[in-house]
Amino acid sequence: MGYKDMQFPEDSTFLVTGGAGFIGSNLCEAILNLGYQVRCLDDLSTGKRENIEPFLAYTNFEFLKGDVKDLKTCMEACKSVDYVLHQAAWGSVPRSIEHPLFYCANNITGTLNMLEAARQNGVKKFVYASSSSVYGDEPNLPKKEGREGKLLSPYAVTKRADEEWAKQYTMYYGLDTYGLRYFNVFGRRQDPDGAYAAVIPKFIKMLLNHETPTIHGDGRQSRDFTYIENVIEANLKACQAEHSAAGQAYNIAYGGREEILEIYYNIAHALGMETEPQFAASRKGDIKHSNADITKAKAAFGYDPEWSFKRGIEATIEWYRAHV
Repeated sequence: MGYKDMQFPEDSTFLVTGGAGFIGSNLCEAILNLGYQVRCLDDLSTGKRENIEPFLAYTNFEFLKGDVKDLKTCMEACKSVDYVLHQAAWGSVPRSIEHPLFYCANNITGTLNMLEAARQNGVKKFVYASSSSVYGDEPNLPKKEGREGKLLSPYAVTKRADEEWAKQYTMYYGLDTYGLRYFNVFGRRQDPDGAYAAVIPKFIKMLLNHETPTIHGDGRQSRDFTYIENVIEANLKACQAEHSAAGQAYNIAYGGREEILEIYYNIAHALGMETEPQFAASRKGDIKHSNADITKAKAAFGYDPEWSFKRGIEATIEWYRAHV
């Protein structure tokens, strides 16, 4: 079962931080469609107003422009909220190597502010975005919770710190926290622009514009690409998880493995393009292979992803064709 038949108490209110971003805006949309109240908090530093523009007409949608680095803003945002879906963070491994202090302030202090605000406001469930980057250089596949390696970037450090802080809030303050270690999420509304854009939207947009994409490394690195619908399912199911599952982190992926070069050729083929990619040096802090064991999330809250990579990439290409 996906999430479209899920039910929460009638007057439930969800706070989505980073709600104008890629994952956040998709969460807002899904919850609005289920008929519950959504409050979106975003400072629009990486999120885009156009992502939430269609929701502003909904009576059950509220937008707060604000920064998670400010505790007062977080306290305000958490008032009368039942469930927090905390997505606000700065992504990108290479960018974090350039700006470590900025990442610490946004991703660690921002999360800590949200945890504290959620605790003080009596929030029922606090679900937050972690990352597969916490596995670092641990070589074994599939990646399994409890078997982590040496962290390879400031970004990974921030996500690991978030997990540790969340654990403390469950242990000492009784706040039910659930960390979702996302594996390479892709889908509609993902930003294809900028130096740190994710590969799938970047490939699609560049090919549609008859430009030549660049692949870092030899293209044989593999990732467990996870379609956005699976991530929505995980967030909402975590909101219904038992207290016994709180204070832990869970792999959220499809459980497959795709090579970057193969993905490139699949997209090019789907778009009817013959363009060969360019290659550049590997990026610092990037891991070679990534693939998730998702049995823990299945057992804890019934996570059962419906969208395969193939189905997801087809839907994604169609969306970008219509919107780029």
